[in-house]
Amino acid sequence: MAKSKFTKTFLATLIMLLSVDKIFPCSMYKITVNGKTMVGCNHDTWYLTPRIWFETSGYGACFTGARYDGDNGFAPQSGMNEFGLTFSRLAAATPENETVAANKKQITNATNYLKDILHKCKTVDEVKNYIDQFDHSSFSRDVFIYIDKSGRYLIVEPYTMTEGNDSEYVLANFCPSQVTDFSSIKQVRYVNGVAFLKTKTGTDIDFCTALSDTMHVCRKKIGDGTLLTSIWDVNEGITYLYFYHDYKHLVKFNVKDELAKGNHILEIPPLFPPNKEFKKLSDFKTPLNSKAIDMFLRFCFGLFLFSALYFLVNYFSKGTTTKYVLIKLALFPLSLIMMYYMFVLASEMNIFYFPAPYKDYKFSMLNIAAYIPFMILLLIIPLYINRKIFKENAWRNFSKWLFTLNNLAYLALIIMFTYWGLYNVFN
Repeated sequence: MAKSKFTKTFLATLIMLLSVDKIFPCSMYKITVNGKTMVGCNHDTWYLTPRIWFETSGYGACFTGARYDGDNGFAPQSGMNEFGLTFSRLAAATPENETVAANKKQITNATNYLKDILHKCKTVDEVKNYIDQFDHSSFSRDVFIYIDKSGRYLIVEPYTMTEGNDSEYVLANFCPSQVTDFSSIKQVRYVNGVAFLKTKTGTDIDFCTALSDTMHVCRKKIGDGTLLTSIWDVNEGITYLYFYHDYKHLVKFNVKDELAKGNHILEIPPLFPPNKEFKKLSDFKTPLNSKAIDMFLRFCFGLFLFSALYFLVNYFSKGTTTKYVLIKLALFPLSLIMMYYMFVLASEMNIFYFPAPYKDYKFSMLNIAAYIPFMILLLIIPLYINRKIFKENAWRNFSKWLFTLNNLAYLALIIMFTYWGLYNVFN
């Protein structure tokens, strides 16, 4: 009974620790003046594979994105079809709602579902009717906005849809239905966009470029931020692209001309002059762009999980007379902590790009976890004990070598933490 209770407690704790939210910053705006509508989208991410592609199935459409989704191709982040219907996707902490939508279709393929909307709809009314068929609560961390030629827009959240017709609208990473006072939004990219539009407005490309530039992100640590800026002229069917927050070099596409060439996809970096900042980002290795690092973190996760269980069982089964027995007991919580941090590093990309110690957008376990790298700097003590255990033959061989393997993993991680700048708390 006691063993069962321990197992349940352990699993519950593990699930709680692994509950990590990921929020990727993005921003967008739409402007309608004298019947002309322009839509700007800043895609802020660390993916290194930005693409623009054209699909002729149904209504022809152009999409931009950077996240590869296997057999589905690239997941669209923004896009426009041949009728000027445009959309943008923004990550946001949406409210939880356990109500199950009745008689709604399930979305089995998110990427194809998003593309199908542009392939099948011309206006925001058609978008609303189409989406209303589905249980779209599966997009529990996303807000979408659709804009048509008239300048009308539809905001789609996991549980609500809201229509609007403002001549100017700015959106970033928040859930509009949850905001009662938009002046309380502190996201700099949003604040900058709103402030810019208070003094002037326009729909020419120079004005929209200046607005996109005002709202772009460029963080100090690596220089990362806005990977791709897409500006959509919904009336003329023109797509303007800027790459990696460089607003001096522009690439322009006529969507109908490109659709006439059939289905095709283009890598975006080769369309522009060499970008030193992007190369710096590409050369900075993380689990996101290095399979070796990703596999090493997975190995460490398994190692620490096994070590936690092994040394706990070994402590109780061998009794308290074994030399250095408290080390075995201490390895149980230490291994659990390190196991959790391996998961965090493999899933929370913000940590690598934001200043140390990392602070989440709202206080969470991540704020505390930011100090774990400093904790293992103290491993000079267990390394010294590791040597003594071998010299005195204090433990059985398997225990000795497992302890050694843990210490080698700690040393490798310390080197990686240093490379990622996780100790640079004074910069």
